[in-house]
Amino acid sequence: MPNRPGDPRPLDLLWQPRTLLWIVLAGEALAALLALAPGVQGARLTYFGMASFAIQWVFVMSLSLLYLARSWLQRASPPLIAQSGLASLLLSTWLVAGMARLFLPQLGLVPASGWNVFTLQMTLMALTVGMLAFAAFQAQWRARQLAVRAKQAELDALQARIRPHFLFNALNTGIALVHGRPEATERLLLDLSDLFRAAISGRERVSLAEELSLTRRYLEIERLRFGDRLQVRWDVPEDDPGLGDIDIPPLSIQPLVENAIKHGIEPARAGGVVTIALHRSPDLVTIEVRNPVAIEGVLSTGHGIGLNAVRSRLQVFTHGEGGVATAIEDGEHVATLRLPLR
Repeated sequence: MPNRPGDPRPLDLLWQPRTLLWIVLAGEALAALLALAPGVQGARLTYFGMASFAIQWVFVMSLSLLYLARSWLQRASPPLIAQSGLASLLLSTWLVAGMARLFLPQLGLVPASGWNVFTLQMTLMALTVGMLAFAAFQAQWRARQLAVRAKQAELDALQARIRPHFLFNALNTGIALVHGRPEATERLLLDLSDLFRAAISGRERVSLAEELSLTRRYLEIERLRFGDRLQVRWDVPEDDPGLGDIDIPPLSIQPLVENAIKHGIEPARAGGVVTIALHRSPDLVTIEVRNPVAIEGVLSTGHGIGLNAVRSRLQVFTHGEGGVATAIEDGEHVATLRLPLR
């Protein structure tokens, strides 16, 4: 089954420092077992050093082959990736055995029966280690997929709770405007249609340019509701064509803006300014949503549903590298969305 956007990729497990450390430790453990086995000729410590050197070379070559084939393997299914890993381990074993036979014919690792028996023994060990690694990979991959699916189900439930609240506010605004400002009501309904089309489309990613456009539509609806109490300041490069090539989960910025209005504008009699700023570097996009910390009125506590949903969706979408952080700076509440560029 092909991976959905935002799902973890099988090779991501392989390049993690923890996985690489376990590979090195497994090689050292195998070398120690070989050195302690009965029938070893000569000093066991010397045998351990030579076996460790050969085994680590096998693992390094296997990882190198997988890295060279990563572009093709990223599109392959998990079982095919595991089979490719086993094949690379066997190929690396034969290459190391062949180089040892060619350049180190008197190697102390070779049994008295000769190189053919030595190569067969190495092949059987590689098959045993490879099959154990294959089983461990399958188990870890299934566990990770189940965790991602459970997280996605939780996020879908969170979004289902967000939408009715927003729809209720927007419809109330439309009812208030329908007699006095019918043209504004028409514009509100068109913007609302675009927003809910994005919400129920089932798409798992949209371009950053499209997401910013939807956020503008949402703010137009809220400006009809709050009037002059809501001022919006955009610090976003409108002529940047690269924004159309950056993907983001749909409706990731709108909940941050909704929180800014709910907690910073709605409780204050005089209203305030909501600022949306975008900063881009070669490997990261950050989007800041700022609102004044309301002093007048009663602060609306809420439950952080929208913020938690956006944070979780971004973590799943970026494999834990992105997210949302909040802070208070100079009397303003700042929500910062981090989107790594891969």
